[in-house]
Order: sequence, then C-alpha cells, then structure tokens
Amino acid sequence: MEKKRIYFDPLSKGYWFMLMVISLILIVIGFTEPFEVEHERVYKYIGAIGFFLQALYFGKLFWHKNTVQWNNKGIVLRIESFPGNSLRFDQIKSTELNGKTLTLTNFDGEKITLNLNDFSESDTHKLNEIFVKNTIAKHV
Repeated sequence: MEKKRIYFDPLSKGYWFMLMVISLILIVIGFTEPFEVEHERVYKYIGAIGFFLQALYFGKLFWHKNTVQWNNKGIVLRIESFPGNSLRFDQIKSTELNGKTLTLTNFDGEKITLNLNDFSESDTHKLNEIFVKNTIAKHV
C-alpha cells in the first residue's frame, strides 16, 4: 500500500502574499469604482477576478488533505483532520521522533502526539526537522 504524502507549504513564500495583495486591490477597485469607464460591467469583472484569486489561495486547504503550513512564528498541522492544530514554536520545549510517532512537549508539560504511521518516512523526517529547526528544541 502506498504511503500518504504530506503537503508542506511554507507561509513565507512571497508570491502567495503578492497574490493576496493583488486580489484585495482588485476587490476594492471593483467595489469603489474609482475611475470612469465606458462599460460599467468592467468593475464587476475586476471584483470577480479578485474574488477568484482569493478562492485560489484558500482552495489550497481543500486540494491537499494533509497539509503543514509554517513560518518562523508557528505551524498549522492539518493531518487527518480538517480544522487542524495551530502551534506556536516558542511554546514547544522538546520534540521526539520515535519511529512513526512525533511527540511534542510544551513548557506546561503538555504532550502532543502525532501518529504518522500512514505517511512516508521522508515526510515524517521533514516534519520533525521543521520543529527542530524552529523551536527551542534545537538548543536542548
């Protein structure tokens, strides 16, 4: 049986940010109609394109079931669940990868266990590397 894959999406990619800025500008132009144009429908199309770009960005959550999104502040894990878990890196004290189980311990002593049995080994190691690289665990 083929192992499931995890889609890794670093939130620091500049082109996604630019896509969101452009879409917001198009939506604002579509609503405010700041210029005089010959055809009034042009603004409806401009606004529709802005909303389409928003749908494209947020649609990533539906295209990939198992997604990990992160930046230098925190991580959102959507593994086998739609809403997922949001964690801040500065709250994680240690990480431990035992086979296919990733255990995260925060400073309160609370443990979060991720069962990664169904996922490829390379994805499991990459997820652990993200935690080790961005948390206090790299100094332990």
